[in-house]
Amino acid sequence: MYSSEDQRRFFTSSKALLAGDIPAGMETPKTLVEGLGQLLRYHEWRYYIQDDPVLSDYEYDQLYKQLEALEAEHPELIRADSPTQRVGSDLSGDFRSVPHLTPMLSLGNSYNAEDLGEFDRQVKRMLNMDEAAQLAYAVEPKYDGGTIVLVYENDQLVRAATRGNGTLGEEITHNARVIRSIPLTAAFSRYGLYRVEVRGEVIIRKDRFATMNAKRAEAGETLFANPRNTATGGLRMKSPAEVANRQLEAFIYSFGYGTDEAGNDAVQALGTHSRALDVLTELGFKVPATGYEREALPNISEAAEFCARWEAQREEYPYEIDGMVVKVDDLVLQERAGYTSHHPRWAIAYKFAAKQATTMLENVEYQVGKIGTITPVAKTTPVALAGVMISSVSLHNEDFIRDKDLRLGDKVLLERAGDVIPYIVKPLEDLRDGSERPIEWPTHCPINDTEEPVTLVRAEGEAAWRCPACVCGAQNLQRIIFHVSKVAMDIDGMGRRYVEQFYELGWLRTIVDVYRLPYEQIAELEGFGEKSAQNLRKSVEAAKKNPLWRLLHGLSIHHLGSKASRLLAQNVDHVLDLADWTEEQFTNIKDIGPTVTQNVMEYFSVPLHREQLRELEALGVNVRPTDEDRPAAEVTEGPFVGKSMLFTGSLQQMSRKEAQERAKAAGARIVSAVSGKLDILVVGEKPGSKLKKAQALGTVVVMTEEEFLGQLAD
Repeated sequence: MYSSEDQRRFFTSSKALLAGDIPAGMETPKTLVEGLGQLLRYHEWRYYIQDDPVLSDYEYDQLYKQLEALEAEHPELIRADSPTQRVGSDLSGDFRSVPHLTPMLSLGNSYNAEDLGEFDRQVKRMLNMDEAAQLAYAVEPKYDGGTIVLVYENDQLVRAATRGNGTLGEEITHNARVIRSIPLTAAFSRYGLYRVEVRGEVIIRKDRFATMNAKRAEAGETLFANPRNTATGGLRMKSPAEVANRQLEAFIYSFGYGTDEAGNDAVQALGTHSRALDVLTELGFKVPATGYEREALPNISEAAEFCARWEAQREEYPYEIDGMVVKVDDLVLQERAGYTSHHPRWAIAYKFAAKQATTMLENVEYQVGKIGTITPVAKTTPVALAGVMISSVSLHNEDFIRDKDLRLGDKVLLERAGDVIPYIVKPLEDLRDGSERPIEWPTHCPINDTEEPVTLVRAEGEAAWRCPACVCGAQNLQRIIFHVSKVAMDIDGMGRRYVEQFYELGWLRTIVDVYRLPYEQIAELEGFGEKSAQNLRKSVEAAKKNPLWRLLHGLSIHHLGSKASRLLAQNVDHVLDLADWTEEQFTNIKDIGPTVTQNVMEYFSVPLHREQLRELEALGVNVRPTDEDRPAAEVTEGPFVGKSMLFTGSLQQMSRKEAQERAKAAGARIVSAVSGKLDILVVGEKPGSKLKKAQALGTVVVMTEEEFLGQLAD
């Protein structure tokens, strides 16, 4: 999805903005809004999709607040795809997507008592309360695991899903049923609840995680990275038996939805969030224990003190937590306070400080990327940090090393940004004894093991050093790994380990070789067999039918990301058309700049590259744009042109998907939640809370299914 150079540039730009500097190309409000949106989407991808963030939560929040403030000042610049107009996503596509009964929003963040005080004042302003009035809050741990959403009907568990993108999640019911802390039946009817959605976090106890890793070490298996990734990965496993082996637990922290048999809201009758959690406890769910893990407190000052106590004792707690959640306790006041498109106004996360440790920088090794970028990696004395043993830390580039004045033998301060990725904060200069040695940056490719040394080059204005002419094959290997990855050709079952194995066996030397693998020989390899080899063949054959933009992205052309690949794919009839394009043809396409133009033109000017594309075509790989590549024609006529529309309740004459498609064909824009930007709400049977919210706004046109069909027929 993002090239290594894009990622380097995004990281550098993010750090510049955090330091108060404006990166080149973001000098105007418009370009700054666009740039911040692009950066935040990248960091969301790193966090939610890759589980590998490069910024701490705090740093991400600062960038987010910059964008929020800028959009508030220039509302005309707000884009539909702005990170402020959506919530995060962990949707991976491995399971069937299902809609949540109500959207799941993110939480705003705070880091100290002052932030909580400002949150309290904002809530009171929303509720027209005097600032001196007492407002009760419920406070509970913010578990660091994988979100789970459970739906019960007639007291029976009928569905479980991941958080997904907040509107759609991945159905994991078969996995949820083997998690013993999730009741298969719960007597919600005792409280007048017929259809219920509850939300929670799936986690692993620290001691059980340590035992699991000890057993894996004895068996010679790869160790799990940390409890969070092990829990989230466990939710998506294909075998429920394997899920059960991970000893997952589900803490339930709220109702997301609850109606009686008539479809009326039945949760608010419980009065408070604290009472709602008591009810869940009574029904057999694993819920934070009142008086210990959670507390209802009379004001924000006591809530802040409770958060501070938990931050001090977090290491003693048997589960990983990265903060506390502070919520207005009164459910009626929650509804009155309302929501933004991103988060509820009545709740906030109190984030704990990042965890740190000290260790020694023993050595620096180097890795090569698919475009030759040389990345230094610090090898440190192993140290436990936030539940993970750290011995390797990326140093990013030469400038990072020089700016921090890092030296071999230094004692360094490590931090896990966002409790996930390790990062060297600084060397402890006061502890130097004179034995430390400068890190000598290589002048020639440090990966090359042939007799032909290649001098590294560094382009003007860039931080990365590159090997410009690979003679040892290291870059080809990385290009193949990227080509088959999920963000490029998405060849299921062909991960890095298999690519490296096939490369060592001489079966892979270029991306063309991916499509002519010797499957009969693969079937004879240890750990494969005939079925695995045939499954791999099917995945490769399926990838041949991919849209053109995936092939373009999978060529590893410097700076050509997925967005630019899509733009190029829309404007050609055959991939080799690009070999004849002029510079003007490239730059006439909006968002294709001179750098991408130069790099693509250079790539297609190489006869070997053009020949490889012809070979790919001969092997059956698609080299022409598909329907997915071509943008849908904009609807300019129809009864709903320019209107945003949402469907709720059970439709009787068509499926929800069919109704949405017919609405889009008539010019409507389909949205996922009720907000001030919604124009039309189409209601079927038992519409639930969306109808109430729309009626409360007073600006939304409410249509029945028959009225909707009547408009289409006119």
